[in-house]
Amino acid sequence: MARFGFLSWRSPRMSVLSVAAGALATVASLAAPSHAGTVTFGSGANAFDMEFVKIGNPGNAADTTGKPDPAGEVGYEYAIGKFEVSESMITKFNASQSLQITQSNRGANKPATFVSWNEAARFVNWLNTEKGFAPAYKFTTTGVNDNIALWTSGDTLDYNASNQFRSARAKYFLPSMDEWYKAAFYNPSQGVYYDYANGKDTAPTAVASGTADDTAVYLQTQLQGPADVDQAGGLSPYGVMGLNGNVYEREESSVDLLNNDVTSSRGMRGASWMDIVTSNLSSSHRFDAGPFWLAPTWSDDDVGFRVASLDQEAIVPEPSMMVIGTLFGLGGLVAKRRRKK
Repeated sequence: MARFGFLSWRSPRMSVLSVAAGALATVASLAAPSHAGTVTFGSGANAFDMEFVKIGNPGNAADTTGKPDPAGEVGYEYAIGKFEVSESMITKFNASQSLQITQSNRGANKPATFVSWNEAARFVNWLNTEKGFAPAYKFTTTGVNDNIALWTSGDTLDYNASNQFRSARAKYFLPSMDEWYKAAFYNPSQGVYYDYANGKDTAPTAVASGTADDTAVYLQTQLQGPADVDQAGGLSPYGVMGLNGNVYEREESSVDLLNNDVTSSRGMRGASWMDIVTSNLSSSHRFDAGPFWLAPTWSDDDVGFRVASLDQEAIVPEPSMMVIGTLFGLGGLVAKRRRKK
């Protein structure tokens, strides 16, 4: 309690103001998006930061109104990249080791596209091993676009019977169908799902770029191209950008959700800047058909990805107004109690 002693000289009015300030700050922080950590990968000139948003509310009920049905139930806290992976991150990845991922060239802060599912898996494996963690995906060959292998019961520490794609020890990975869906469509303050990632059942306003609330990057010409990853429209209720529009994003999950065939098609959602069909942004739309263009070896100019994480460095929120407000509030209460004594 000594750490609050400096407040004990304050007047009763100051004590009340401290409590009020703490309460207001706490309420404000509860209403704001849930921010988490910024993690640095690489070193020297090839270092880059990836900002994450905490997706809490573990054990939330699944949504039964979207596609697939059910969707969005996640029984644990995790974090997801606030932004799509950028070209700059791929450039620095490629400069850090011999394995070279396909590089698009629209600009450093544009979303990384032309990256296949297999290449994205190589990228997140490096995020793990660079931080000293086990790789998420099992590769037994060296080709950058070779398919993964399944984790099996012989891989004692990595095997998860419910998801043979992802190592049980992985800290960074491509988001599963449920992890992506929850981050986009679930409103944690209300405990409900919405049709769009703007926290509404009506589509966001189409823009070419920007960060205004209730906007998304779609209904643009092909020549326009995607926006920068940090200018990709308004945030989801959790505080994630670009889940509606800009570029389509890859799920870790196979189309059939079984994750037991390394050649299977992978799910994809979110829409791109070129989409002219509003419903493509919605929770009822998941790309889950196509004999070749959802294959793990396939890539395109309007498909990108983002990273999810179980690393505490990514999940644990940074010091915020909630902490500051609580300290001020507690300080005022302590001072008031001491005067009464």
